[in-house]
Amino acid sequence: MRIGLIGGGNIGKFLLQSINMDGLLPDGKIVGLYSRNQQNAEQLAREFDTENYVDIQSLIESAAIDLVIEAANIQVVKDYAAVILKSGKDLVVSSVGALADGHFYQQLERICQEARSKIYLPAGAIGGLDILKAAKSCDELESVSIVTRKPPMALPGAPADREQVMFEGTAKEAIELFPKNINVSIILSLAGLGPNKTSVKIISDPAVRKNSHLIEAVGTFGALSLQVENDPMPNNPKTSYLAALSVLSVLKNKDAVVKVG
Repeated sequence: MRIGLIGGGNIGKFLLQSINMDGLLPDGKIVGLYSRNQQNAEQLAREFDTENYVDIQSLIESAAIDLVIEAANIQVVKDYAAVILKSGKDLVVSSVGALADGHFYQQLERICQEARSKIYLPAGAIGGLDILKAAKSCDELESVSIVTRKPPMALPGAPADREQVMFEGTAKEAIELFPKNINVSIILSLAGLGPNKTSVKIISDPAVRKNSHLIEAVGTFGALSLQVENDPMPNNPKTSYLAALSVLSVLKNKDAVVKVG
């Protein structure tokens, strides 16, 4: 598997180290990289034995690449996902918040059908998606909610000296206000009731050092209550380490002959 990577931040560096240096994806290699910070990209390309592309379009058009990983931001997905998929390349989307827009989601689905390409959405920093998908398969899911609790440094505008509810509303509203902080609500909503029917609460708490997510769901299947506590990525309290691991997991299981869940 010949991989192109968009993004040179913490998740991108983790994938470069894990795949190109540690050999955790035996049949794959990141052969191309694009990062907005070209100085950083050149350094990463040298360190991890990959090619640095000076623009995204060149990476997308490269015949040397089979699959593209987006590890940048929501705007990159909105601007380039359709182009990547039309080229026949598969796409792993890290910034799943871009898919909160139902029309955009449906547009990408149509492109995939026409180009025979696929989109892979990592679970990110949460779990329980298998239960939601099972309940949704027979329209027997009634309610889904997520309460996210983070240290103040991870939330823009949060007070440093007291706990405060920073947001309460739907997943669609949450991702518009916190595009870098609550992608988990969108992957949860895509597995369940959708962005407009998934309840979200974001709490800033100076007493915590890790990001945590409480997921609750009710349906004819019964009830789900799942608490996930994540260690943050080194040097970036906004990103959970599990989010990076979930991207690697998608790649390792992409062509598995036995799929669990």
